[in-house]
Amino acid sequence: MEDNNHGFGGASQPVLSNSKVGWYRWVVCALLFFATTINYIDRAVLGILAPVLQNSIGWNQIDYGYIVAAFTGAYAIGLLFVGRFIDKVGTKKGYSVSMIVWSVAAVAHAFARSVLGFGTARFALGLGESGNFPAAIKGTAEWFPKKERALATGLFNSGPNIGTIIALIIVPWITLTWSWREAFIFTGLLGFISLTLWLIFYDVPERQKRVSREEVAYIQSDPPEPPAEKIPWLKLLKYRQTWAFVIGKFLTDPIWWFYLYWLPSFLNQRYHLDLAHLGFPLIVIYTMVTIGSIGGGWMSGAFIKRGWSINRGRKAVMLISAILIVPIVLASSVTEWWAVLLIGLAAASHQSWSANLFTTVSDMFPKKAVGSVVGLGGMAGAIGGVLIAGMAGFILQFTGSYFLLFVLAGSVYLLALLIIHILVPKIEEFELA
Repeated sequence: MEDNNHGFGGASQPVLSNSKVGWYRWVVCALLFFATTINYIDRAVLGILAPVLQNSIGWNQIDYGYIVAAFTGAYAIGLLFVGRFIDKVGTKKGYSVSMIVWSVAAVAHAFARSVLGFGTARFALGLGESGNFPAAIKGTAEWFPKKERALATGLFNSGPNIGTIIALIIVPWITLTWSWREAFIFTGLLGFISLTLWLIFYDVPERQKRVSREEVAYIQSDPPEPPAEKIPWLKLLKYRQTWAFVIGKFLTDPIWWFYLYWLPSFLNQRYHLDLAHLGFPLIVIYTMVTIGSIGGGWMSGAFIKRGWSINRGRKAVMLISAILIVPIVLASSVTEWWAVLLIGLAAASHQSWSANLFTTVSDMFPKKAVGSVVGLGGMAGAIGGVLIAGMAGFILQFTGSYFLLFVLAGSVYLLALLIIHILVPKIEEFELA
């Protein structure tokens, strides 16, 4: 562990508690959490309404796969540029633009009348939502010392789970009370609330008047980073650390896309749960996921505070998470509630894995490169999402079975961790050439 006696203004005493240094960085974490929650409410609506829309619009599994692929393809394209854009204009402006685009696109779903219309709306939503995680990870790097970043990441990264739970509560009610069109309009408008709060309360620590001098010192208590120029993507791709993150995202992000878009259809097809009865099993799953996200970030931070290296702490939690995911291979052959528990355990472990994988970027790269590296990794994960969307559509259309998809979900994390360890035997900050 680094000594925290240095930093802003050469503080002579170590920072011991939040009561002495302030707590505004956790307000920032709350802003990131709220924005990510809204992001996933908008993202989750389609999956929840898939059984209803399949009858209303008349698509099949292959059509649905194409609609999902439109979102993930746009997400990949957006991530190719959004990380660089956020690094250039700053976290505050970059995140604001992202929120505006995804909120308008979410509302636009209400006016779709065909598979092409939904595909177009999903494409626009993917472009807007691609800014969420690069901005959130960069905001975390700006506002938290390294020993707190995994916990902060785990907290805001629980937003997808809370967002999905909220969507599971409100979307069926709105749909059954009015129609599916009102569900898209209401959830899309929530993004403008997040935008307003973000514009009022966020700025970098040095310009934020609400933060104390002592808290700025604590935030900046890590050893100072050398000045870094803007780094071209091709130069970033020369580093094995970049490839470790990119490959990890490519292999494991598609599994989360699969959970998000196909779980309601799986429960509907396998256990005949309709819109009025899907909510409770899915709420159980995403409650477990919330615990996994926060717990994974907390656990690696706890290990590091006990004297473990960053490398050992992060990889230990990622290994535990990968092992806990394996039993999901049985999910398609057990009773309803056993399936719910197995999927919940796997999805919770995915979020634990994801919180630590995200944090490795700020562990290894200087802050000016964080947004770009996260963008590259997110793009790779979205490309994987496009592949699994097409593959899932064809597998389900022609076999009607989820078995092969659950086998894939249970096996890729151990493979990903092995590749990451080979590429980066020791997670630590390095100096860019």
